Amino acid sequence: SYETYADAAARGMMRPPDRILQTLMSSDEVGDLLVANPFRSLASVAARGIRPAESFPARADRRLITPTRLARRDPVSVPAIVRTYRSYDEQLRTAAARAGMSRTAIVTTNPLVAAFCPFGWADTVTYFGRDDWLSSEARQAYWPAYAAAYRQIRESEVGVAAVSQQIIDRIDPRGPAVVVPNGVDPREWTGPRPAAPDWLAAIPGPRAIYVGTIESRLDVEGIAPLAVLRPDLHIVLLGPTPEPGYTRALREIPNVHQHAGVGRSELVAAMRNCDVSLLSHRRTALTEAMSPLKVYEYLAAGLPVVSVDLPPVRGIHERVTFSASTAEMAPQVDDALARGSLTDAQRAAFIE
Repeated sequence: SYETYADAAARGMMRPPDRILQTLMSSDEVGDLLVANPFRSLASVAARGIRPAESFPARADRRLITPTRLARRDPVSVPAIVRTYRSYDEQLRTAAARAGMSRTAIVTTNPLVAAFCPFGWADTVTYFGRDDWLSSEARQAYWPAYAAAYRQIRESEVGVAAVSQQIIDRIDPRGPAVVVPNGVDPREWTGPRPAAPDWLAAIPGPRAIYVGTIESRLDVEGIAPLAVLRPDLHIVLLGPTPEPGYTRALREIPNVHQHAGVGRSELVAAMRNCDVSLLSHRRTALTEAMSPLKVYEYLAAGLPVVSVDLPPVRGIHERVTFSASTAEMAPQVDDALARGSLTDAQRAAFIE
C-alpha cells in the first residue's frame, strides 16, 4: 500500500488495504505471507526505529519487511519511478527467496508497484484499486506516472480488482478484472447501541453526520448553505483534517460541529447515535469512481443516507436518497428524518 503496517494498525485496520491484509493474515487458505511496507528512507528508519504500533504479529509463515532507499519520496519523472520500483522489486524478490517462498502471488494496492515492479519471479500479479489515483488532486504531480502505470497494467495483462466499475473502465485491463465493492465487518456493528461519546452527547439533535478525512472531496461550499437552510439540524464532521484552513468557512456557523478523528469503537458509537448521514462530496472524476466505505458503515449503523448522486452509490440500499448537490440536500434530509432510522431487521439484513 502507500502506508506501512504501523499506519494501518494505528487507525484500527479500517481502510480497504488494511482489511485485505487482515483477511490474508487470518486465512487458512494462505500459506506463507510476506507483508511489504512501502519504501522508507534509510534516514527515517534510523531516526524513528520500529514504532510501538509496528508490533506485527509475526510467525514462521507471516513476515513483515520494510524495503529501504535513500530518498524520502518517490521521484516525479516516469523513468525515475520505473528505476525506483525495479529496486523495490529486487528487495521483495530477495526477501521471498530467503523465506523459501514458491508459487508466489503478488497483491498490491499501489498502481506503481503493480506496473513497474517486473515481478518476473512471481506467478501472478493482482492490483486492487480503491481509488482512481489518476484523478486525485492531491497527487497531481504524479498523474503522468499513474497514466503510464495504467497503460503498463493494461499491456502486461495484470489482474485488476477494484471497488467500482468506473476504476475498471479507466484502467481498461486486458487481463482478468472484477469489481469488489466495499463492505463492513459485522462484529463492529451488531449488538445493542453503545452510549454516545460525551462530545457528541453535548450536541443537540437532530444530528447529521459526515465521517472521513476532511479534505478536498468534502463539499465545504455545499455544507454551508445546507446548515443555513436548516438551522435546527446539527451537522457533525468527524475525521482528521490535514489542512485545517479547508473548513475555515464553516467555523462561524453555529450548527456545524467539527471533531478530530477517533478510534473505531468511538466512531461506531458516534454513528449509531446520530439521526441521518451525509455523503456530501464534491462531484469530481475521483469521487465518481469511489465506492465510499462510509455509506456501508452509515447503513450498518442504521442511518438513512443522503448522498450526492455518484454512480458507485446507486443500488446499495433503498434508504440511500440522492441530491444533485450538497447545497440542495435539505428536502432529502427532511424526508430521511421523517422516515427515521432503519429498523432493527433492516439494519441486521444489511450487515449480513
